[in-house]
Amino acid sequence: MLKRIVQLFIIIAGGTIGYLYMPNIIGLMDFTSAQWVKSPYIGLVLGAIILFLLTFWIVDYFVNFLRWVEDVLIKAPVADLFFGSLGIIVGLVIAFLINIPIQDIQIQVVSQVVPIFSTVLLGYFGFQVGFTRRDEFLNALTKKEKKKTADDVDDQEEQSRVKILDTSVIIDGRIADICQTSFLEGTIIIPQFVLEELQHIADSSDVLKRNRGRRGLDVLNRMQKDLPVNVEIYEGDFEDIQEVDSKLVKLAKVINGIVVTNDFNLNKVCEFQNVQVLNINDLANAVKPVVLPGEELTVQVIKDGKEQNQGVAYLDDGTMIVVEEGKDYIGKTIEVLITSVLQTSAGRMIFAKPKLLEKAL
Repeated sequence: MLKRIVQLFIIIAGGTIGYLYMPNIIGLMDFTSAQWVKSPYIGLVLGAIILFLLTFWIVDYFVNFLRWVEDVLIKAPVADLFFGSLGIIVGLVIAFLINIPIQDIQIQVVSQVVPIFSTVLLGYFGFQVGFTRRDEFLNALTKKEKKKTADDVDDQEEQSRVKILDTSVIIDGRIADICQTSFLEGTIIIPQFVLEELQHIADSSDVLKRNRGRRGLDVLNRMQKDLPVNVEIYEGDFEDIQEVDSKLVKLAKVINGIVVTNDFNLNKVCEFQNVQVLNINDLANAVKPVVLPGEELTVQVIKDGKEQNQGVAYLDDGTMIVVEEGKDYIGKTIEVLITSVLQTSAGRMIFAKPKLLEKAL
């Protein structure tokens, strides 16, 4: 369809040129005295045919270029398009105002060439200013809106900010359970580039990666169809950025969103760039039951520990309990007494000893 429209445009342009100039060209050549040949309507037909034949071989290239431009505009973020277009409009308005006195100058070169040059130049500068400084404009607008509201309204808006999910937290799967409990408020944003990475993982030749990718897609389907949350797809992309994590940080800045992840490195990058981040692992550690030295627990010893005569048990949340002198109780459910709790970067580790030994002492 686009190719037909381009061809029609070429035919109309050729017909217009032929209608205006073909009779004069034929008159200058003076190869015939027939007046009907010099008719502008004959020129219209000849101009349309000639220009169509001359440009027939470049139509495909022109169509491909238009489709490339269309694809770039569709994938571009809305903020980029809005502020870039606004910058062009401002630049053209300024150029129009500047060109009014210039056109009155009697020097023909100045009055005709300078307005064209200034229009193109100021339009370009306007686009560059609007496009490159869009984040500052968005932040300024956001700050003005926040100043107009009361503190309690600000807190409510802060809680309802959009949450942007990264690939790791989707594959992990716990995000769906958190959404089901309504602890995560606001709109959930799934960027298109995250979906593409997830699909790439699901199509991997490695069985483990393929299964993880498919689980992530199942989690998204569950969130969109079965859970009481608003899930939206962000169609935009940042062509000048290659890394998905960097795109997530950029997107969070553009739309003033919150990144949800369980990636330790992405967490640190967000904190460094002043982007708010929610880490699922931090939430999991925060809701683990608190145990103190001296408390009693009932556990099942599962296996040997690293040290001699140690046994290993686990709480329901996966916290490991090292039972001193617990090797003899492997496979049994016993009561233990907490002796110490160790918090590490990998999680929490609890040390205990069988209560029977405490009674024996």
